[in-house]
Amino acid sequence: MVQVSSLGACLVTGGAGFIGSHLAERLLAAGNGVTVYDNLSLGKREWIEHLFSEPRFRFIEADLRDMDALKEAMPGHDLVFHLGANTDIPRGNQDTRIDLENDIIATYNVLEVMRQLRVRKLLFASSSTVFGEPSVRPTSEVVGPLLPISLYGAGKLACEGLISAYCHLFGMQAWIFRFGNVVGARMGHGILHDFIAKLRQNPKELEILGDGNQEKNYFLVEDCIDGILFAFSNGKARDCDVFNLGCDSTVTATEIAHIVVEAMGLSDVRFAYTGGYRGWPGDVPVVIYDVDKIKELGWRAKHTSAEAVRIAARRLLDSGS
Repeated sequence: MVQVSSLGACLVTGGAGFIGSHLAERLLAAGNGVTVYDNLSLGKREWIEHLFSEPRFRFIEADLRDMDALKEAMPGHDLVFHLGANTDIPRGNQDTRIDLENDIIATYNVLEVMRQLRVRKLLFASSSTVFGEPSVRPTSEVVGPLLPISLYGAGKLACEGLISAYCHLFGMQAWIFRFGNVVGARMGHGILHDFIAKLRQNPKELEILGDGNQEKNYFLVEDCIDGILFAFSNGKARDCDVFNLGCDSTVTATEIAHIVVEAMGLSDVRFAYTGGYRGWPGDVPVVIYDVDKIKELGWRAKHTSAEAVRIAARRLLDSGS
């Protein structure tokens, strides 16, 4: 596990969310000061309430679109972990302003307040969705052009552009992480969450969007956080760097279905496929990552995609999620 005891005061946007709440716990346990900034639209107070008694912890319930609130929250921090965003991709495709406001404008506000207050270091949660459907697989950080097929992916790509420009213009430094599919406890949506919810309603049949052959990279939330902190601690000093973050294995939607059925102790479950190459509009059916860059730096995920899905399914079931 990467040691993170000397980072100083950390601002975590989206820190009451799935990944953010785990990150806040990790930073705080290592002795760092942590401020969680979250509007609780997707995050939950209950995921961070156990941290409220810690003297080095502070929670600010506010929106990233509120620049005045950001200006009050940010002074005194040494670095910003920017995870706050819309993370529900289908929802963003239905309401086309969600990703504009909660990804692009929110990120601009974070960067502008950092510039004004001379906070120089940013760690940003991007996504494999920025690639769209690349012609090269496994897909490395240098594959292009980047042509996202969802508004979420477009928003994350726009954020990457803003971050790069701010770093080169205003003396800031950023680490951009293009996550694979992160899984674990506290997930509020995604294929694992959906499969469990569907099977609780009908343990005899499971609807699977698409043809079930969608193949993607999955990795555990603690591996995600470890990779972020490792790259931050060991990456080369430069204005703006980008890392694919995940593991170098995949599982299909049908394989995930079998894992969930087994974890729930069910049998004779009928799989009902909705059909089609992609599960839903904006879905990238195949995500095969090249993670050589961070492996060459000295880090790799501890679990395969199948192992990560199996562990995460068990955690979700144990927590009643």
